Amino acid sequence: MIIDTHAHLYFDRFDEDRDAVIRRASESGVKKIINIAVDLDSARSCVRLADEYDGLFAAVGVHPNDAQLFNDATHDELKRLIEHPKVVAVGEIGMDYYWNKTPPALQEMVFRKQIQLAKDVGLPIVIHNRNAASDILKILKSEGVAGLTGVFHCFSEDATVANDVLELGFHISFTGNLTFKKSTLPAVAKEVPLQRLLLETDCPFLSPEPRRGRRNEPAYMIYIAKKLAEIKGLTPGEICDETTVNAVKLFGLEG
Repeated sequence: MIIDTHAHLYFDRFDEDRDAVIRRASESGVKKIINIAVDLDSARSCVRLADEYDGLFAAVGVHPNDAQLFNDATHDELKRLIEHPKVVAVGEIGMDYYWNKTPPALQEMVFRKQIQLAKDVGLPIVIHNRNAASDILKILKSEGVAGLTGVFHCFSEDATVANDVLELGFHISFTGNLTFKKSTLPAVAKEVPLQRLLLETDCPFLSPEPRRGRRNEPAYMIYIAKKLAEIKGLTPGEICDETTVNAVKLFGLEG
């Protein structure tokens, strides 16, 4: 079994064939998929899809680029959604200095509030980072990571940042970016302990080679697993087995 720990199957790019996408995923061995929200509307969609499909789960939260949408009512609604038994994380949350859509101070405030929400309910966090690793790590340290778990998704930093992430007790996941021909990430992935790695597609984005340029989907997870197997000197089956164990433990999923 493979678990796609980060997908966005609620996007309209899947509206015409969502059932077929989920069926192809299952046929390729991807039996569980966590849909990750970016705002309150998508959080509701993630929960709705989790109700509709046995193998789908949800993470709810507000993306840093949408931090301006976060208010007390948003916080209260997220708390309500978190009560759903198939909500397994708070996310995706974090900081984004690449798009520069939201003032950093506002991003930080919303990030801190959602970290505290995750602590209150005992769920892991799914962290979005674009050009903001240093500030994210500082915020996590200042908030305190005791009792806090999570994953830096779509990891694209160097080995130094990866080591800092691991020292805080967090997991790391790579997407199709790991497979790109000029990617420097294989050298980073080689140094990350297998026990701290997760698999994700971040679909519909970042399709792996040889599917690059097409809409990504969970069935393409096998290409990322094969690349990790090559990097680690293991079989794809071993990669899938170990990362599935990691995901089950982190997100409280049934094996």
